[in-house]
Amino acid sequence: MDARIAAQVSAEDPDALYRDRENLTSARHAAALWAARLAANPRDFDAAYKLAQARYWLGTNGLPQPERKAALESGITAARAAIAVDANRPEGHFWLAANMGALAESFGLRQGIRYRGAIKDALLTTLQIDPGYLDGSADRALGRWYFKVPRLFGGDNKKSEQHLRKSLTYNPNSVISRVFLAETLADQGRVAEARTEAQSAIDAPLDPDWAPEDRRFKEEAKRLLARLR
Repeated sequence: MDARIAAQVSAEDPDALYRDRENLTSARHAAALWAARLAANPRDFDAAYKLAQARYWLGTNGLPQPERKAALESGITAARAAIAVDANRPEGHFWLAANMGALAESFGLRQGIRYRGAIKDALLTTLQIDPGYLDGSADRALGRWYFKVPRLFGGDNKKSEQHLRKSLTYNPNSVISRVFLAETLADQGRVAEARTEAQSAIDAPLDPDWAPEDRRFKEEAKRLLARLR
């Protein structure tokens, strides 16, 4: 296949487009293709959960700030569509929690209260179905949940640390898990340990499947490490 034909095929392949998600045009196009496939066939599980994933990315990284809330809300809708097709697979539950979590973290106390319980339930369901899904991402997200939620509503840094360390048993090089663990440790006053985790995040190799996310969190780790000096 010559380069011109390969480029044409790639332009209509949402998976290939999504791999180029740091390019906003590619990420939007991937989401549009998955949305069209889901509209044509509401039983298309892959289109539903991949659309939820793409909208999570757009709502947390790609889009201008005024468009992000709507992207995450539509990501919730897509994740629920995936669950409606097959509730016994982890993808819909995980990306439901991810989109809700981004809304809760980025759009104020009301959103946090609204989604707090549903996020935890979706992550626990993911763990029940497949604890190793995406290298322990449900444990990582639960670790973040326990860190972010106020203690009055169930937050607990010890549980946060437990879940984050569990996620690292699936992938010790997880940049995101290392950053989250560093923040949890720092919040407990364990500064030396937090610095070690932040440095480990900086030093970890990029995961080829998650390089855009890893690059973002390596920058977070650098900022955290500077604050902890």
